[in-house]
Amino acid sequence: MKKYTLSFALLTFALMTISFSLQAQTSVLSMELNTNWEFRQTGTTAWLPATVPGTVHTDLLNNKKIEDPYYRLNERSIQWIDKVNWEYRTSVNLSAEMAQKQNIAMEFEGLDTYADVFINDQLVLSADNMFRTWTIDVKNHLKQGKNQIRILLKSPVVIGLQKQEALGFGLPAANDQSVLGGLGSNPVSVFTRKAGYHFGWDWGPRLVTSGIWRKVHLKAWDSQKIESIHIVQSSLGAKSAVLKAEIEITALQEGKQEITVKVNNIIASSQLINMQKGTHIYPVDFEIKNPKLWWPNGLGEQILYTVTAVLGTDQAVADSKSVQTGLRTVKLIRNPDADGKGESFYFEVNGRPVFMKGANYIPNDVFLPRVTPEKYETVVKTAAQSNMNMLRVWGGGVYEDDLFYDLCDKYGILVWQDFMFACSMYPGDPAFLDNVKNEAIDNVKRLRNHPSIALWCGNNEIETMWAQWDEKAGWGYKQLYNAQQREIIWNAYDAVFHHILPDAVKDFAPDQAYWHSSPSAGFEKLASYETRSGDMHYWGVWHGLHPFSDFRKYKARFMSEYGFQSFPEFKTVQKYTIPSDYDIESEVMASHQRSGIGNLRIKQYMTEDYKIPADFEQFLYIGQVLQAEGIKMAMESHRQAMPYCQGTLYWQINDCWPVASWSSMDYYQRWKAVQYFARDAYKNSIISTIEENGKIKVFGISDLLTPQKGLLNIKLIDFQGITLWEKTLKAQLPANSSNVIFETDTTELLSLVGRTKCMMVTTFESGKNVIDTDYHFFAKVKDLKLTDPVITLDIQENSDAFSVTIHTVDLAKNLFLTSTNSEVQFSDNFMDILPGQSVTVTCPRSIGIEEFKSGLKYLTVNQTGK
Repeated sequence: MKKYTLSFALLTFALMTISFSLQAQTSVLSMELNTNWEFRQTGTTAWLPATVPGTVHTDLLNNKKIEDPYYRLNERSIQWIDKVNWEYRTSVNLSAEMAQKQNIAMEFEGLDTYADVFINDQLVLSADNMFRTWTIDVKNHLKQGKNQIRILLKSPVVIGLQKQEALGFGLPAANDQSVLGGLGSNPVSVFTRKAGYHFGWDWGPRLVTSGIWRKVHLKAWDSQKIESIHIVQSSLGAKSAVLKAEIEITALQEGKQEITVKVNNIIASSQLINMQKGTHIYPVDFEIKNPKLWWPNGLGEQILYTVTAVLGTDQAVADSKSVQTGLRTVKLIRNPDADGKGESFYFEVNGRPVFMKGANYIPNDVFLPRVTPEKYETVVKTAAQSNMNMLRVWGGGVYEDDLFYDLCDKYGILVWQDFMFACSMYPGDPAFLDNVKNEAIDNVKRLRNHPSIALWCGNNEIETMWAQWDEKAGWGYKQLYNAQQREIIWNAYDAVFHHILPDAVKDFAPDQAYWHSSPSAGFEKLASYETRSGDMHYWGVWHGLHPFSDFRKYKARFMSEYGFQSFPEFKTVQKYTIPSDYDIESEVMASHQRSGIGNLRIKQYMTEDYKIPADFEQFLYIGQVLQAEGIKMAMESHRQAMPYCQGTLYWQINDCWPVASWSSMDYYQRWKAVQYFARDAYKNSIISTIEENGKIKVFGISDLLTPQKGLLNIKLIDFQGITLWEKTLKAQLPANSSNVIFETDTTELLSLVGRTKCMMVTTFESGKNVIDTDYHFFAKVKDLKLTDPVITLDIQENSDAFSVTIHTVDLAKNLFLTSTNSEVQFSDNFMDILPGQSVTVTCPRSIGIEEFKSGLKYLTVNQTGK
């Protein structure tokens, strides 16, 4: 074996100077089969144009056979679509070159879900899992020239009902909207390996899709083909990274063959192997000198390496395949506490503990093929811009598109990856379990090289839902079944989450962590709001009607879910309503709210802290401010609890349709107030003020490895800008932790003024840099003696942006800028602007300045609820 020494400088030079493809010319031929498709409802005669990748619903919409499912109540009238069968067809012209290859395979990256594939009227595949890649040998079914491809998509609802009948009893599926679907109390989603949210969730509609939802390829080759590459880190140090490429190869016959591994197109290793017949793994060792590490967002660069395996010589390449990866270590650390009463739960990246700041992530649309690369980039870039370093891919959606993980690699966003199981119990028959096993292997192998993958998690909330080890705990489902049924249900759970899934991770990504359920306090330990180990989903605020202040009360080792709802902004609501719907209790507004208590729950919390606006648009705006203030309190409380708490992931960053929900940006990717607040709360270094037990405390919080010395300035001002009290002192932000850096009695501080007439402004400066500024109010917003702020706007333009300078005489509370005639995102929004202060924000320029001026408007808390 020949090994080559590669330095980072050499690899960087190679990337800068090489303009040709990193992938060697290969004898494997490939073509996409994504054009000239038609579809019809089975039993009808008219074939209509279809889009692949796509869905039945979107094809019907594109052909004007149904109305927009997201508009008003249209969802209700199209529930028939999931109860009938559909057919797709196209033709394929097989070239002589491809026909002469010894092997021809058809690869479906995604079939949704029960799909019979026919080639020239011969059945070649019966697929039954949306999450799997299906590859079939079609050499003996295709002929040179024209071939017919037809796919029969069977109703997942009809098959689900049949499977439920065969089992003899139904299974719990907490969020399946079966009544809306016309099925009564028959939630059949659990019987099909398909995205659970398609059957409805408490933030999503019930639109059960079918379709060819990912790309289709035809591939042809002769004797050898590379199936996969797994990059294994044997050791990683400052001077050397010792690596192994585990190359999975399928060969038709035995023989010697050369394998070359390239890193950024520079040869790293080459060896002659004894190729065996069949599919086998061949390890190739290589080394990178002076490696550059991949770091999470905010802590360093995201250096990526392209590793290419070439099978054969330069003159005769049988196949080649490339993967991109980063060099880093990620470990889940669970060490017992000194008192033996708890256990840590944190991620160590490249040898240092990292506090995880982020959100939960759901699919960006019910109709997944509509999610463009630009939409994917916007959501991941938003996470990075918001100073996040982790997204949790939630288990009721899908294993995301490759592009999503590429973007997480690019932007430094670690991924907590759920397997696709959520809030339900599942069947345990051999066929189902085997299907799950293959699904897990497919996706672990597909995603394991991404440096962004931090954790695989078995499921969302099922352990706490069923609560096997506590008869009184859980959501009340297990009490609905007799002893024999409960045993059947639990055995299925145990097989999937304690054996099949962890085995898949251990066998195919052994360096990656597996966590059996979220939340959990540990194996056979149910999570609660008091547990001191594992992760927590805290829903006391919202579902439990706890006050926002309880975000400070309940601290977790890792808070993987919590949240509060808001409405999207008015111009989003206008897209799915008409003026007669402008009431939170209207039928349309209620339909675009899937948490049954939702709209009135928002109003209930709003009443506690804000004056209720009579104006509908103002009500939506105050709802966003309410959500932002509540979630900001939670995020900062979790960071204040470092290092006991080492992660905070709010629910949720995005939406799959226009709706009132827990999201921080709406379906159209417009930032809500909480997105701006998260960006500030998730900065590497912040100060955070709380008031408790008669004391004012200022926390200094930092994710950096070195302490930051500086000056802490604290002012008490009134809403007209008069300074009532001021103090400056030396202070230090701790290294990768949280400490109280200032404390005083509240009564002493407020001796000169009432609570409703002042605010505290705290600034921490290090050198000439302002690290953070924090505002604290001493009364509920509804009780503050706010006045007309007297706002003026100065709008300027340059070649590609507008700048808006906002000046206020008195305090402007949560000023919100919006444009009614252009789609822009302002650099900052929902701001508290201090008396006499001028603040300048920018936005991209897309229209003329006079038109922009005419559509610009603002709202403040000062002007609402009067």
